Amino acid sequence: MMKAAAMHGQRTPCQECPLRSLPHFREFERDELNFISGFKKGELLVDAGATIFLEGAHSAHLFTILSGWGFRYKTLEDGRRQILNYVMPGDLIGLQGSIMGEMQHSTEALSPISLCVFERTELMTLYNSHPPLAFDLTWIAAREERILDEHLLSIGRRSALERAAYLIAYLYQRAHALRLFNGSKVIPITQQHVADTLGLSVVHTNKTLKKLAGRGLILWQDRGCSVLDAKGLADVAGWDNPDSGKRPFI
Repeated sequence: MMKAAAMHGQRTPCQECPLRSLPHFREFERDELNFISGFKKGELLVDAGATIFLEGAHSAHLFTILSGWGFRYKTLEDGRRQILNYVMPGDLIGLQGSIMGEMQHSTEALSPISLCVFERTELMTLYNSHPPLAFDLTWIAAREERILDEHLLSIGRRSALERAAYLIAYLYQRAHALRLFNGSKVIPITQQHVADTLGLSVVHTNKTLKKLAGRGLILWQDRGCSVLDAKGLADVAGWDNPDSGKRPFI
């Protein structure tokens, strides 16, 4: 299932997890942190372009993204792809396979990704022994549903220009909260990724992105999309970021 993956030489202790220092995430109680430390079985490093989960496959594991970017997608029989959402540090992936038995979508790495590894067979122990963590999983699933609702609204009712502006503003605001840019504001996606997310042809996508660039909102580069005016993008999309406050992660 997973290609181009390797075990880390070192394992990051949960007590020293770099995500815990971000104000974006809630703090763990001491007993929760101790449980998660035992629940975590190791770490994996996945190369950019590698498949983490494959639609229709079974997995013995689920993962929390420790660093990097990825995306979830589904494909039709003729190979056409619909990108469903993008995943970033703190996101839990593979829960669907743990509950449903097999994955209903695929997941691919946009950049090198570091993953915390958990065994799906121990998931019930979390539900039985730590109800607050079980609630966190429910919260995470509900949040994913809300994000997908917004994506569906965008594809169904926004114009091509509004769709593109919304997508880039959404990715920028998520990455900014997670401090992923390290001095730059480049989102590591191609125009094909944008087209497959918005349900547009690459030609239409290219013309649409040029319009946003012409307004001084973005600058397209070989390595991705550089955001020049995040607020301007949100205004074009008519989108107000609904995320506020702290969120849980496992």
